[in-house]
Amino acid sequence: MTKQLPRLALIVAAAAVLFPFLALFSAALQPQSTLSPGLSWPSDPQWGNFATAWTTAGFGSLLKSSAVIALGVVPIALVLATLAGYGLATMRLKAKGPLFALLMLGLALPYEAIVIPLYYDLDSVGLLNTYWAVILPLVGLFMPFGVFWMRTHFESLPKELMEAAAVDGANSWRTLTRVLLPTAVPALTTLGLLYFMWAWNQFLLALVLIQDPAMRTAPSGLGKFVQQYGKNIPLLSAGTLIVIAPIVLIYLFFQRHFIKGILQGAVK
Repeated sequence: MTKQLPRLALIVAAAAVLFPFLALFSAALQPQSTLSPGLSWPSDPQWGNFATAWTTAGFGSLLKSSAVIALGVVPIALVLATLAGYGLATMRLKAKGPLFALLMLGLALPYEAIVIPLYYDLDSVGLLNTYWAVILPLVGLFMPFGVFWMRTHFESLPKELMEAAAVDGANSWRTLTRVLLPTAVPALTTLGLLYFMWAWNQFLLALVLIQDPAMRTAPSGLGKFVQQYGKNIPLLSAGTLIVIAPIVLIYLFFQRHFIKGILQGAVK
């Protein structure tokens, strides 16, 4: 019986994750007059609810904006986090400890506290109501975790790798790009997926820093959609599934790399 406990625990965990999605999908196919769908498959599935939600909320432009912001954040944040993590893990710097401690303070800083100052700063440099108004702050907000993640990875590597590269005459840049980065693929993939999900799900910054509704992210557009159709549960369920579908598909595509990176970090 004890041998079956891990399997039963996994089945219960999977059911706990899948049940809300099944309930949401079932609700999205109900007639729009349904107030409390419950978990039951409709006799006449209303697949047109997805098309209605798509056109009514303008999810085409909203998903495009989310993609532009996420794809803008991920490469910039990955490069900066990798360089900073490499420097803090391998180079001899007098202020390395205080710098890292100062950077880690960013993990405790709620970004809600800086939205108003950020609004006026971006307005003064002419970036308000542009995609950069969300991309640049998100890169900064993601740095503490990303630097911590990459620093931990580089510190866990055998020092013999860098010593062998130094003996071969490789400088710091060549050591990073030719020796250490190939070992960091799982860590970078996991971090990139986390960055993408966090940027895609951004709500507050896009709502405050972008005035054009068509340029806001899908979650912020969904918030407005909820205000307009708060009592139309099937339509809201269809809109919610449209917003989360790209994240689910990307996770399923990179699932093995994501799990490998998480397990690699746990073992280290």
